[in-house]
Amino acid sequence: MTSKLEQLRAMTTVVADTGDIEAVARLKPVDCTTNPSIVLKALGTDMFKDVFAEAIAWGKASSLSRDDAVAAVSDRLAVSVGAELTKLVPGRVSTEVNADLSFDIEGSITKAREIIADYKARGIEKDRILIKLASTWEGIRAAEVLEKEGINCNLTLLFSMAQAIACADAGVFLISPFVGRILDWYKKSTGENYTSETDPGVVSVRAIYNYYKAHGIKTVVMGASFRNIGEIEALAGCDRLTISPQLMDELDADKGSLTRVLSEDKITPVDKIAMDEKTFRWMLNEDAMATEKLSEGIRAFAKDLGKLREIVAKAMA
Repeated sequence: MTSKLEQLRAMTTVVADTGDIEAVARLKPVDCTTNPSIVLKALGTDMFKDVFAEAIAWGKASSLSRDDAVAAVSDRLAVSVGAELTKLVPGRVSTEVNADLSFDIEGSITKAREIIADYKARGIEKDRILIKLASTWEGIRAAEVLEKEGINCNLTLLFSMAQAIACADAGVFLISPFVGRILDWYKKSTGENYTSETDPGVVSVRAIYNYYKAHGIKTVVMGASFRNIGEIEALAGCDRLTISPQLMDELDADKGSLTRVLSEDKITPVDKIAMDEKTFRWMLNEDAMATEKLSEGIRAFAKDLGKLREIVAKAMA
């Protein structure tokens, strides 16, 4: 019997949720996804010492002010990690727009264009990259503009149907609905334990997948933020799943049978919801979990961005 990881690959595109070069080389995912936390961790390894040194030297040689140079070097490092990952995966690498731009439409668009230009300067075309944006109303509007320019986007920190519908209406290429963080909130809120079938994160992604397929929406659903392999197995058949190396290894070690759960021939009819800004904000407001986890996620990514900038500032000094 083949491993559950290999069985999963036959029904779902497997993406690596890591900046660990060695893990990516070993596990051979189709795509890679990164975020500020992953970039910060990657740059702490010996493998990226030269990349870090190059970016610092570039910053020192620039004519930018100190603060602008620190920010530019930090952005350059995120692209440098992504560039290394493009050498190992045949598909796409996601690179995130700074979290402190999560409520800035024009700022997000400008930063996304800069990221794509940096990749282009390194010989990496935009069809190898996904721009990651937080699934705020502003992030979704920025993605709508970028998609029309041929810059595909990955909308992250997605916890609700309102966010998923708004992303679909904006023509977003891919969404990353979070599973484990939803489970975390409900366990803390209710004190209950959940099975893979009752897991609120799993239930949420299944509902989004069903809504998209029921209405012929082409936006890719990529489940993310897993706490255990049970959550992954419960979403087998989803368009894509982004999985940490640790959980990939667990799946690879398991030789049991994996059953496909999600498929387009098992869709339940569901009414379409008309989404505008007022409806989006109200639905999000009424969902305490989504509101709290979205804000918490932005704060966490902004904190790690701040840590990266502190490291850069010290090195440049």
